[in-house]
Amino acid sequence: MSDNPPSGPRLDAEQVRRLASFGVEEHAEAGRELYAIGDDSYDFFLLLSATVDIVREATAIEAEHRVYQGRPGDFLGELSLLTGQHVYLTARVASAGTVVRIDAAALRRVLSEQVDIADVLIEAFRARRDTIRAIAGNALEIVGRPDNAAALELRTYAAQLLLPHAWFDATSLSGIALLQATGLGETDLPVAIVTGSVLRRATPGKIAEALGLLYRPDGRPADLVVVGAGPAGLAAAVYAASEGLTTVLLDRRGVGGQAAKSARIENYLGFPQGVSGEHLTRLAMVQALKFGVRIFQSCAVAGLDLADDRLPTVLLADGSRIESRAVIAATGARYRRLDIPRWEAFEKGGCIRYAASELDVRDYEGRPVTVVGGANSAGQAALSLAARGASVDLVLRGADLGARMSSYLTDRIRPHPAIRLHTATAVRELHGDDTLASIVVERSGGILDRLDCRALFCFIGAAPVSDWMTGVARDDKGFVLTDGRLPTGAPGVSLPYRTSAPRVFAIGDVRAGSIKRVATAVGEGASAVSSVHTVLAGD
Repeated sequence: MSDNPPSGPRLDAEQVRRLASFGVEEHAEAGRELYAIGDDSYDFFLLLSATVDIVREATAIEAEHRVYQGRPGDFLGELSLLTGQHVYLTARVASAGTVVRIDAAALRRVLSEQVDIADVLIEAFRARRDTIRAIAGNALEIVGRPDNAAALELRTYAAQLLLPHAWFDATSLSGIALLQATGLGETDLPVAIVTGSVLRRATPGKIAEALGLLYRPDGRPADLVVVGAGPAGLAAAVYAASEGLTTVLLDRRGVGGQAAKSARIENYLGFPQGVSGEHLTRLAMVQALKFGVRIFQSCAVAGLDLADDRLPTVLLADGSRIESRAVIAATGARYRRLDIPRWEAFEKGGCIRYAASELDVRDYEGRPVTVVGGANSAGQAALSLAARGASVDLVLRGADLGARMSSYLTDRIRPHPAIRLHTATAVRELHGDDTLASIVVERSGGILDRLDCRALFCFIGAAPVSDWMTGVARDDKGFVLTDGRLPTGAPGVSLPYRTSAPRVFAIGDVRAGSIKRVATAVGEGASAVSSVHTVLAGD
């Protein structure tokens, strides 16, 4: 229990007075709940003279306790105010007094008009989320086996969205106790408990629905729908919303795309010491929320309706329709897999991975692993795993490590004592019982060799996620054609990133001719918004 609010900046007296002018004063009696766990949404509260306890309610294995106490001069709330996530902590008045209630619309005005106050609120919301995740993460409890791919997917989803959550190994005492308390067993794993509701064989989509993170229509078309929340999509959403466009951002998984899975990006401008893809995209998500982007995650997009060329409509897999004045496609690409026996079985068991995030690499200290691929993502993964004490075999088909990998990585990989380089080599077999134990590789000349391996990290490229873009011109590999690559006679004036559909734009890895760099993706997102403005100006 903490008597003080979580860490973060505070408002000074003048800012409190100015912020109070955006809301309505209310008298709050002791015992009143300003908001409670399970509520669909809640308002922002500024405490003038009341004292309020923020309470974590009882769970199956823990009693209720106070997380912190808000005192006069404090304000209540954290990132869920901006994400629309269902309430997971209860705010109960401890001592009567005056509060100022500021509703969602007024809070948006504060964030857009009062820059100094907005800076304090956004940083406080972010810091509170980090603190609450550590000390009171019962909005979401995940129970599963650490080597299971489905459980890892849930944990990755929660981490990417900064969801307050707790992880329980199903074989630990606490995990067993939680399963017994809910009457569940091995066949129900992975299990997610969302504000008291139990989800068997949980998926990110089920969690998103329970937390209120799926798309909810508000009855009016958006100015812009951005599909895909990787660096390109995040940049487009931030620039569009900051320039006054009502913006909806959709993603099938969580934010960050492939970039969020990069262990360390060392050549991104402004981060001389490098930055993890996960951290970079988290900052971008908070920035998007600040400008009022409506972010919906675990929203699978199924198609486009282009019947009205002035109002393209995004079709969701659940049957929902999102009308907008323009669409930006930033759905990127999906990971390629090796076509070898038992791949899917080891993939489901969590022994084959397509990322090198903190969650992915943490369990391999002192263990042999294999990284497959010859581009930057593979090099970053190999170095990250080696830094955590793993013994790394880096396998690539090409004869030259530097053919597709940046020199800042190759210069460190070649002399690294924990990394063995295998060029002109291909993986042919996977061996092990329930978990991966070894692999067989084929070297030039047909020579076969067996390597000890507890996990295989695969970075061999990707195919564009463009099947949903019905009615839009693509090349023979499925990449979306834009501006100068469009067929002769395509409708509309040629604009950067415009597709064959006049109000649909494509950026990032889904676009034909794209450059696979985070900085380039961000630049494309910003530039595409300029093209959107040009189109909308004609309305």
